[in-house]
Amino acid sequence: MKRLKYYLRLLRPIQWVKNVFVVVPLIFSKNLFNVSLFSRSASAFIAFCLAASAIYVINDIADRKRDLVHPAKRSRPIASGAVGLTEGWALALVLLAVSFLILKVGDTHGLTNAAIIGYVAINLLYSFFLKEIVLIDVFVIAVGFILRILAGGFAIDVKVSSWLIMTTLFVSIFLGIAKRRGEFVSAGASGKEYAATGDGSRKVLYDYDLSLIDQILSVSAASVIITYALYTVSQRTVDAFGTEALIFTTIFVVYGIFRYLYLVHKMGLGENPTAALLTDKPMVINIIFYIVSVVVIIYKREIVRLISR
Repeated sequence: MKRLKYYLRLLRPIQWVKNVFVVVPLIFSKNLFNVSLFSRSASAFIAFCLAASAIYVINDIADRKRDLVHPAKRSRPIASGAVGLTEGWALALVLLAVSFLILKVGDTHGLTNAAIIGYVAINLLYSFFLKEIVLIDVFVIAVGFILRILAGGFAIDVKVSSWLIMTTLFVSIFLGIAKRRGEFVSAGASGKEYAATGDGSRKVLYDYDLSLIDQILSVSAASVIITYALYTVSQRTVDAFGTEALIFTTIFVVYGIFRYLYLVHKMGLGENPTAALLTDKPMVINIIFYIVSVVVIIYKREIVRLISR
């Protein structure tokens, strides 16, 4: 039982919420009620969750020495020695094998495999090298989210809107740079002070500056709002959904961005995006309202048909 607890900590299931991006193409392609495509999308989601967990395990292996001198991360199973390196590598390989097996059983498009392979490859580079290169560390995170969107589109064989891809890019940069800000602030007033502490868990912060981080945060926040708003009124979107009403969901996007900035600047929650999104009640309520409004607008005919039955 204790072993299972260690494995669950390594897999970080709470982070699986990030893989909801895999389902986005299903919703915005008006196929949410298509049982066959829903099944494929679910298979891609589960496969991505397992692949992401494999990366978390490998990342813990790569960071074990740094984590050991970190006050909070030293208790991680790999760093603490509760799970050995050989056991960790074996677990990661099993997770990846099961991930691709699920894709095969789920009869998803072959390009879904390519998206997950790309995700694994770029995150391996991130774990052992790219995380120490300023700005590239954030853009790798962004690429990971874009690959989630593409994997979801490939799984059900639909083309993902370029506007959705751009919105995803800016959302992920926004969350990634907010995370860096949280790490930067919690470590000290400057990257140099952080580097001087000697724990070395985020040496890349030495190359960051609080004013630079806040500028990127502002630009990415504005970009999310603009690109999403443009997506809702683009001709392709209006033609696909037969309405311009999707523009009204922008209010939830704007509130969500502003609320997150509040959580980052006033509550200090930027270091853990998942906790910020899932534990803040106003944010959770806003997300629920957004999802419900999108589904009602896109699937109003299907919903009316179901109710009339």
